[in-house]
Amino acid sequence: MENISADLVWELVRPNNSYLVKRRSGGGVQFSRDPLNLMNKHSRKYEGFVTEKAIGIQPAEKGGVTLSTKKEKNTNKPASGINKTTWGSNKSNQKTYKGIVNYTAKSGYRSDLRAEAVARASAVRKSQQSKKDIPEKKLRGGKAKKAAEKESS
Repeated sequence: MENISADLVWELVRPNNSYLVKRRSGGGVQFSRDPLNLMNKHSRKYEGFVTEKAIGIQPAEKGGVTLSTKKEKNTNKPASGINKTTWGSNKSNQKTYKGIVNYTAKSGYRSDLRAEAVARASAVRKSQQSKKDIPEKKLRGGKAKKAAEKESS
């Protein structure tokens, strides 16, 4: 793809590609399943398979977050064209977010996607937390007095 413009590739594959998900409900919204698409929107800005430098955030197997970045040199080799960095569940959220920002900034990746990458990592980390049980509601006022009388009698 070195001789082909990314814009030309996008125009060719935009109507039909393997990552495209079309929905008739909701006004014909189009989504993307591309692992290098941070927002899962079918648009030129977020599609990772078209751009030379792309960022993807996925949940890691044993908890935590995996950052996938696309290598510029191996655009013709999809299998070896991705770097993966993992932050485990034992790292704090702030260290994970700072690591993502530092990795993308030092490597010269797109600065407009940093906020989306941190937001995606935050959503993944939040989904990995176990939910707390909802405590029973305590009765107050007259209902509490009636319930206490029933228990005592």
